[in-house]
Amino acid sequence: MKKITVLLAEDHTIVREGLRRMLELEADLEVAGEAQDGRQAIALAKKLRPNVVLMDIAMPLLNGLEATRQVLKALPSTKVLILSAHSDDAYVKNASESGAMGFLLKQTSAQDVCRAIREIQKGNTFFSPTISKRFDHLNPKSPNRSGVLKRNGVKLTSREMEVLQLIAEGKANKETASELGIGIKTVEKHREHLMQKLGIHDTAGLTRYAISTGIIENSVQLTIVGG
Repeated sequence: MKKITVLLAEDHTIVREGLRRMLELEADLEVAGEAQDGRQAIALAKKLRPNVVLMDIAMPLLNGLEATRQVLKALPSTKVLILSAHSDDAYVKNASESGAMGFLLKQTSAQDVCRAIREIQKGNTFFSPTISKRFDHLNPKSPNRSGVLKRNGVKLTSREMEVLQLIAEGKANKETASELGIGIKTVEKHREHLMQKLGIHDTAGLTRYAISTGIIENSVQLTIVGG
């Protein structure tokens, strides 16, 4: 029997270990690797070429939504299943638009997680029951591989999404430039473009936007949001 290989992308070690132990009990499922942030998830997906990536949304350095888009662009046959503590409409909609085939809440039973992995591997979609009831009308689109993400009618490039997350996490321009391997002036230009596109004029506004769209968790940078 050929096993379904799964890459776990989750920044909390205890959650990741629990998922691994759970999947190891299933004869037809195999954990191919583990990632603790979005960038590592992309790198490992390209290296391991798993059948399914079980992806958290809120991860450091690069969130699961943008990581999903980049994984699917590089590996069209790989399926992504989102696992999140949040089920806000914006989170589910953005995950779907990024190309994810399913969305599960972290309170989901082990049985449903395994079932979801098997279903999306077949090409089907799978949502937690509470989400399905609200989103019967929402049919996940094909993976977006255009290099552009649409957020509330605004198109952001992958690089702009990366810069936005690092800004929202409180990184200075110099830190952002170092993390992304680009010049400080380039970061400043991306920041300027982000504010123009989103109609936002300060860092606090960019942070609130990042929280509202699920790019970062609302526990991050509360001092900026409140400022």
